[in-house]
Amino acid sequence: MGYVNDTDAAKDLTQETFIKIWKQLPNFRNDSSVGTWIYRIASNTCLRQIQKDNKMPKSVLPAQFLVETPQKDTEDDITSLYRYISELMEVDRIIISLELEDVNQKEIAQIVGISEGNVRVRVHRIKEKLTQKFKQNGNF
Repeated sequence: MGYVNDTDAAKDLTQETFIKIWKQLPNFRNDSSVGTWIYRIASNTCLRQIQKDNKMPKSVLPAQFLVETPQKDTEDDITSLYRYISELMEVDRIIISLELEDVNQKEIAQIVGISEGNVRVRVHRIKEKLTQKFKQNGNF
C-alpha cells in the first residue's frame, strides 16, 4: 500500500511478488535472511510497476462515476498514512514500510545498504515528516 496507495493494485503486486518468489526460490543463495530477500523482490516489483504506470497515460473517470462511501476516521487516517508514505522518496518508503512491519533496524540497514545508526535517524525524520503532513491536512 505504501507504494501504490490502491488496495486492488497492492493485491495484484502481492500476487506478482509471490509468483516471482516461487519461481526464484531455487536460486536463493542464503546470502541474507529469507525475509530480506523476499522484501527486496517485493520492493523491486512495486518500483517496476510504478515505472510502468508513470510511462502510461492516466485516465480519469468523470465525476458522476466516482462514488464516495462514508468511512471511519481510523480508515481515513490509514488511507492518508499510505498516501503520505507513497509521496516519500524511494529509500524512505522502504525504510518506513519495513519499520511498520516490525522488521528490526539491523535488518533494515542490510536491505537498504546503510548503517543501523542512519536507519534510526531516518526513521525519526520520516516520522516527523509524516506527522507534519497529518498536521497540515488537519488529520491530527
